[in-house]
Amino acid sequence: MAQMTMIQAITDALRVELKNDENVLVFGEDVGQNGGVFRATEGLQKEFGEDRVFDTPLAESGIAGISFGLATQGFRPVPEIQFFGFVYEAMDAINGQMARLRYRSGNTMNAPITVRSPFGGGVHTPELHADSLEGLVAQQPGLKVVIPSGPYDAKGLLIQSIRDNDPVIYLEHMKLYRSFREEVPEDEYTIELGKANVVREGNDVTLVAYGAMVHSALKAAEELEKDGIDAEVIDLRTVMPVDFDTIVKSVEKTNHMVMIQEAQRQAGMASYIISNVQERAILHLEAPILTVAAPDTVYAFTQAEEVWLPNYQDIIEKVNKVINY
Repeated sequence: MAQMTMIQAITDALRVELKNDENVLVFGEDVGQNGGVFRATEGLQKEFGEDRVFDTPLAESGIAGISFGLATQGFRPVPEIQFFGFVYEAMDAINGQMARLRYRSGNTMNAPITVRSPFGGGVHTPELHADSLEGLVAQQPGLKVVIPSGPYDAKGLLIQSIRDNDPVIYLEHMKLYRSFREEVPEDEYTIELGKANVVREGNDVTLVAYGAMVHSALKAAEELEKDGIDAEVIDLRTVMPVDFDTIVKSVEKTNHMVMIQEAQRQAGMASYIISNVQERAILHLEAPILTVAAPDTVYAFTQAEEVWLPNYQDIIEKVNKVINY
């Protein structure tokens, strides 16, 4: 085991798969010699050569289009969109081409592409850098969407994503890149896509979150415990497909649920998840499922970012409303 930050775990996962499969290619804006904006690919070009790890022009549409073409020729592309707020330029290739290839070809072709991209607030980035746009891709059938919450999950989920034979959007919250370390196996390992993780067991309320909000949920759970409320925290890990079995099992035990996301209430995954849980577990719920999310506005400028983003205190407030309904 080694103590790794999330960015180190991501680099390690890329190195593992570049070694394991000569068809894995890593490319994007400045990912070669510079190692990317956050140094996620640092040292990989030197180790594997410019044919395996290479820079592209500053054109997200081109990066995504190249990825699709390479996938049809037997490669496993791992492109980086420098910030996920720039994904609009790549949406035709992602939602219009990658997601549809298996269906369009009558299951004779597939698109084993893993699109990596940083996102997320709390780090005072310029406009379009922090937006939580997971809902845009999660709502397109044919795509899997993965959002790790820490180093251990980041490595296992990324290796599994690269090995998956269908397109995966792998989103990395910037605030988590270097905020803490975890023990991460130096050998290769995988974490199943579509399987949530119960990171804290409890009996009174189910808190469902993903990405950086998992840590806000855990902090809220610690504070709630002081008031005698025992919260269970579920880390989705994969926001498409969603592991509803794990969520429903928890709700059947706690009879209360709060859904937590950093995205605006109208965006993200909250509405989709809540509607499905209520269909499956309505008779177990003793109160409506409440949502913690950002306001339904364009992402706030940095001066107002901390006020705009949801936090653990917002979670505590919603839990108390659910418990006292």
